[in-house]
Amino acid sequence: MKIDFRLYLITDKKLSMQHGSFIADVQQALRGGVQAIQLREKDLDTRDLLKLAYRMRKVTVTHKAKLFINDRFDIALSVDADGVHLTQKSIPVEAVRKVVGKEMLIGVSTHSLKEAKEAEKGGADFITFGPVYRTPSKVAYGPPVGLDALEKVSGKLSIPVFALGGITISTIRKALDSGAHGVSMISEVFTAEDIREKTKKIMLTLN
Repeated sequence: MKIDFRLYLITDKKLSMQHGSFIADVQQALRGGVQAIQLREKDLDTRDLLKLAYRMRKVTVTHKAKLFINDRFDIALSVDADGVHLTQKSIPVEAVRKVVGKEMLIGVSTHSLKEAKEAEKGGADFITFGPVYRTPSKVAYGPPVGLDALEKVSGKLSIPVFALGGITISTIRKALDSGAHGVSMISEVFTAEDIREKTKKIMLTLN
């Protein structure tokens, strides 16, 4: 499976609750053209996460979109997800690859050139890199890396790089011009008044 998507949408149930329905928000994003979603709900226990993952798998299949599960490759396998997304605290890529095989995609969160190279060497299919800009959700990962670092990493890797962290519709082009294959977003989509229309505009900007 190749990386045929440019927008990598990461869920945040807390943001969706402001609208009233997490699944409904996801569906609106899918109707707007999202082709890949990462289920990232770290506060859920295993059973609740599995239950939500099954629902997400059903919705993504309906819209012919890829589903990734954050960190939990066991749940990714259980729901027949398209991939798993690993963090720097997860089991190493090469170890996960032995379990999930060649058919499942593996993405890795990276914050430096060293981490990016290690992810590629370990067998990752793509990485997210950031935070490119300052964003509240990524403060724990340190100061923004900036566009220069994004350009450097994108130029050193042969796998797709997704710019992450504070990316908005107005900065998409800067990320792409810096060598990113695509962008990863959370709040830019899920805080929109009209998620479907916002997603459509983002997709047009990426194409």
